[in-house]
Amino acid sequence: MSNDDDARPAARLTVLSGPSGVGKDSVIELIRARSPWVWLSVSCTTRPPRPYEVDGTHYHFVDRDEFRAHVREGEMLEWAEFAGNLYGTPRGPVERHLALGEPVLLKIDLQGARQVRRSMPSARLVFLAPPSFEELARRLTGRGTEDHATIARRLAHAREEMAAEAEFDTTVVNDNVEHAAEELVGLLGSRLFTAPITLPQ
Repeated sequence: MSNDDDARPAARLTVLSGPSGVGKDSVIELIRARSPWVWLSVSCTTRPPRPYEVDGTHYHFVDRDEFRAHVREGEMLEWAEFAGNLYGTPRGPVERHLALGEPVLLKIDLQGARQVRRSMPSARLVFLAPPSFEELARRLTGRGTEDHATIARRLAHAREEMAAEAEFDTTVVNDNVEHAAEELVGLLGSRLFTAPITLPQ
């Protein structure tokens, strides 16, 4: 085995989380476009697909009985219920890709990240942070379509999420989506970007 092989970190699950409005989807989409060698974990859900969604790409769409069976069999790394629908991360595909030496990236909320920490302690948890809370507040309130009470709830929730940063292994600051995506890929235990990074059109 070469020295390069010895020095290369083993592929592992990297969990990306952070407060609402910080830009997780933008970072993930850039990685999807520029680094197809990174396997992006696909969650299961019991909600019906939206018109543009493809089964197996955006989500695995299942009924409640099938989802509950996965939970009973210990086949979920994490799961939760939101607005009457179940969401969760299947364990099997994650473990198969890791066994093949492929880095796995999972975007998830704070509660899910805590569950993954318990169910797969070897996972690396990455917190995507805004440049400042003021900038995050500007992003959350910038649309101007919500009333003051809703905005206050969103900001209070964002403060709670920001307070959890210390629970994570690494923080990546999203002051520039291209830099954040490049830094995150550098943590994944495999090769870096090989092409200039540009935002997808």
